[in-house]
Amino acid sequence: MTESAPPAAHRRIPVAPAVCLVSFGVFCAAQRAARVSLVDLMVYRAEGAAVRAGGDLYALRATAAHLPTTYPPFAALLFTPLPLLDTALLRALATAGNLALLVVFVRLSLRLVGHARGETAWWVAAAAVWCEPVWTTLRYGQINLLLAVMVLWDLTRHPAGGRDRWAGAGLGLAAAVKLTPALFGVFLLATGLADRLRGGRGQPWLGHARGAAVAFAVPTLLAAAVLPDDSRRFWTDAVFRAGRAGRAEDTANQALRGVLARLLGTPDPAGPWVLCAALAAALGLTVAVRAELRGRRAWAVCACAVTALLVSPVSWTHHWVWCVPLVALLWTRGHRAAALGTLLVFCSYVPWWVPHGPGRPELHLGGPHLLLSVLYGAAGALFLALARTPSPGPACSEVRVRP
Repeated sequence: MTESAPPAAHRRIPVAPAVCLVSFGVFCAAQRAARVSLVDLMVYRAEGAAVRAGGDLYALRATAAHLPTTYPPFAALLFTPLPLLDTALLRALATAGNLALLVVFVRLSLRLVGHARGETAWWVAAAAVWCEPVWTTLRYGQINLLLAVMVLWDLTRHPAGGRDRWAGAGLGLAAAVKLTPALFGVFLLATGLADRLRGGRGQPWLGHARGAAVAFAVPTLLAAAVLPDDSRRFWTDAVFRAGRAGRAEDTANQALRGVLARLLGTPDPAGPWVLCAALAAALGLTVAVRAELRGRRAWAVCACAVTALLVSPVSWTHHWVWCVPLVALLWTRGHRAAALGTLLVFCSYVPWWVPHGPGRPELHLGGPHLLLSVLYGAAGALFLALARTPSPGPACSEVRVRP
């Protein structure tokens, strides 16, 4: 008697995960061929060593590039285990961890825009690893994907607006590690207040903002107790010195401050930048709040992320990993041309084409090079303009919050 064949579902090869793993493998080989140093990971390691040795965290200059500490003290506390690992092992674990985080980030991005098919995440991740912000995040051993995952986990896990004791935990912890995600807390607070002004109770946004504030305050106060001198230096001095992170005009800086530095040909566009950043923050948060109050959380979250990137003193190209949910949102909502254009910008490695390096050529750009040097920021600004009147796609429903 012939044994029956197993059902097709049991015989099907998981093509999407296999393709994703192949893509990741080729990516790792390319990174190895490029001899990437994971230089930011080495800075994190040096910060952890400085804390363990009782050194001055904000006097630290790490690696051959003499890079300073720029994150709040709590981040350095998290980095204290890193010096215990061999450098080669640390680099391998960081790369593997970032690749796993990329898959999670893609899945959360698709959940945000209402796309429920799990298999799609593997296909998107297989392609997303080659876009410039993700490539550079892994090249430097950065924590951008970890922070983005914490933010999206927090903003996509309770769509019905019910009570959730963990609401705000991801946002607050992310902001305690790096200040930029704190704008999401401001967005939640502004949304709750706007809802009250129009006669509502401001829930669940005010509760979510309170949770984020607590989740930020607890680790920050813990760091202040463990590292009092470093905490004092950071919160009274280092946090106000934007130049510590690098030169404003560097072509990799795609924040408004970098754009203005290159357009105006000045290394410190202080006055114009403060004015433009304040205006961009007000307009961007207005777009995000309006979208949230209309039940368009995906538009709201992406608008808030773009606003944070634009108004931050420094937004290096690897900070723009938020291009992944941006493209997913535009595509699923029927803005196919805008999605393809955004994808082209972030997969073109265009900032690398602009003259940069010793001699500060970014201060003397002209014509095509000047245009190429502002494309990430321009793409973010155009997204905010489009987000003012979002139109949901016919087949997708995004995460919604109901008061």
